[in-house]
Amino acid sequence: MTTTRNDSNAFARPTRLQFSQGVAAMVAVVLASNYLVQFPLNDWLTWGAFSYPAAYLVSDLINRRFGPGQARRVAWLGFAVAVAASLMLAPARIAAASGLAFIASQLLDIGVFHRLRQGRWWRAPLVATVIAAVLDSIVFWGIAFAGTDGPWLTWALGDLAVKLAVGVFMLLPFRLLIGRSLARTAPAPSGTA
Repeated sequence: MTTTRNDSNAFARPTRLQFSQGVAAMVAVVLASNYLVQFPLNDWLTWGAFSYPAAYLVSDLINRRFGPGQARRVAWLGFAVAVAASLMLAPARIAAASGLAFIASQLLDIGVFHRLRQGRWWRAPLVATVIAAVLDSIVFWGIAFAGTDGPWLTWALGDLAVKLAVGVFMLLPFRLLIGRSLARTAPAPSGTA
């Protein structure tokens, strides 16, 4: 049987444990980021910039192993749980901005990653993360802090720069983790006796 990139049957289906782990990782990243974004390091950076790019790592790993359909399922479920919990950790405006930015950027990341998945191992996660991080920053900062006092515009630019740098750094764990998963799923080499 020949499969195409859009054939959902070409991907393994995650176990309940794997799916739950993906959702839990996504929720943890979003909750931590929503809490940490409230604490600036200086006039151009908040702590949330360091944790948020891990959300792209989670969705890219799921997308690589289980396909875009499962990555979207994890993103939507992670979105619902994280927004509900964020309302307890952060002001409503930050929770709403985070939710909108998160789901828009995750769906964009998943789509771009899937379109580029056949290229070099680093191209899909790098390009998808860069494009999604820009969208996330525009949506989040434009809703969460626009019109408020404080250096939110410089925070937005500083956070974006750090998100991009951390996104590049996340290529290392991505490569290490996909290398392990590919080794587990690769057919055994055939030999001659």
